Amino acid sequence: MQKKADIGLIGLAVMGENLVMNMESKGFTVAVYNRTTSKVDNFINGRAAGKNIIGTHSLQELADSLEKPRRIMMMVKAGAAVDSLIESLLPYLEPGDILIDGGNSHFPDTIRRTAYVESKGFLYIGTGVSGGEEGALHGPSMMPGGSPAAWPYVKPIFQAICAKVEDGTPCCDWVGENGAGHFVKMVHNGIEYGDMQLICEAYQLMRDGLGMDAAQMHDVFKAWNETELNSYLIEITRDILGYKDEKGEVTVDHILDTAGQKGTGKWTGIAALDEGVPLTLIGEAVFARCLSAMKEERVEASKLFPKTIPAFQGDKAAFIEKIRQALYASKIISYAQGYSLMRAAAKTYGWNLNYGGIALMWRGGCIIRSVFLGKIKDAYDKDPGLENLLMDDYFAGVIRERVPAWREVVAYAVQAGIPMPAFSSALSYFDGYITASLPANLLQAQRDYFGAHTYERTDAPRGQFFHTNWTGHGGSTTANTYQV
Repeated sequence: MQKKADIGLIGLAVMGENLVMNMESKGFTVAVYNRTTSKVDNFINGRAAGKNIIGTHSLQELADSLEKPRRIMMMVKAGAAVDSLIESLLPYLEPGDILIDGGNSHFPDTIRRTAYVESKGFLYIGTGVSGGEEGALHGPSMMPGGSPAAWPYVKPIFQAICAKVEDGTPCCDWVGENGAGHFVKMVHNGIEYGDMQLICEAYQLMRDGLGMDAAQMHDVFKAWNETELNSYLIEITRDILGYKDEKGEVTVDHILDTAGQKGTGKWTGIAALDEGVPLTLIGEAVFARCLSAMKEERVEASKLFPKTIPAFQGDKAAFIEKIRQALYASKIISYAQGYSLMRAAAKTYGWNLNYGGIALMWRGGCIIRSVFLGKIKDAYDKDPGLENLLMDDYFAGVIRERVPAWREVVAYAVQAGIPMPAFSSALSYFDGYITASLPANLLQAQRDYFGAHTYERTDAPRGQFFHTNWTGHGGSTTANTYQV
């Protein structure tokens, strides 16, 4: 009699296949199913040949091949496909069985699905899986949330297959109830958008402002990867700038400047608007991709508004160091905003998020993995109630040292006509965050003038609202107040 499988996986695309291979390599027997059953046969007879992997051709066969409680991981496209698959699986489940969504599902869907599956007597996990195909095979970062009762049953598998940091700590731990895991993965992806845009702006500044070629920039990113900027994204940027095709030409120079996106960055921005959190850098990173997609329109506009970027005058090496400092300062802002969003959402949804633990989960396996994340863990270990990373001694000190270079870099780009939406929005956020008196007093006066929206006064307790009859023709009736 064939040994029953420890876990089942549905969806044999690249991520699914690699996760199966990873699980099997860690000593687990895995049953697999794919809607197109020929993929199952090809996999079993190919990469999976001779391994403890069981091919199945129906959901019934998959369910019958699993140890109880059953653990079934769904690696299918986010959206309606997940709901459809859940409905198809329910007839084959028994109380206590666990469904796991390992795709990039939107967290409200995971909140809804967790409640629905639990109402049927089963358990549900929505887990972010980061690291791409390489991470899936060798060790991803995993961010599980959902039914707390399910965690003990999947923990041994998830923590065996995930990435590990230097001391062996797994880059996977329980995040929180219902949609918490997918929310944290969404914020991870939003930060990823921000990191990538910042790197691209540094690249454009060196390319267009300093007149540097790919080989020179390759050397810069190689050097930067030996500093506090050490990270996966800096590392691959170094490699991309050094890569040449069969003709000996730099490949990146021939790639069309139109960026794609799958929606997680947009979701992060929408969540920030819902929570009233100023996620300005990540928002600009999303809009920068949207602007890049307007290629033909941009080409026509460039003819209508021609510009010549003046040749750089000054110490190029010194300015490159200032770009590095500005990049690090801006990166801190991106993470500060992302963590502020997680704190706000935790209050809204009742999640008890471990912010230092999240930084640890991101230290290895995922796309934003970097040395820098260790500093975030240290900050939250020291003060679990930290409101904003900028209030931590380490990050405050780093920012203070880099503000002059940051301002000089952004000012140069503005003068030269080189777009730097992420660098400049990060700086604007910082300036606003450290300004005790913003012009919102005038804004509230305007709102009260045209809509009787009321305002608070500096000489009265917070929460006490006033209205002025600005024209002498209005009355005393006021509109409801609205606080972000």
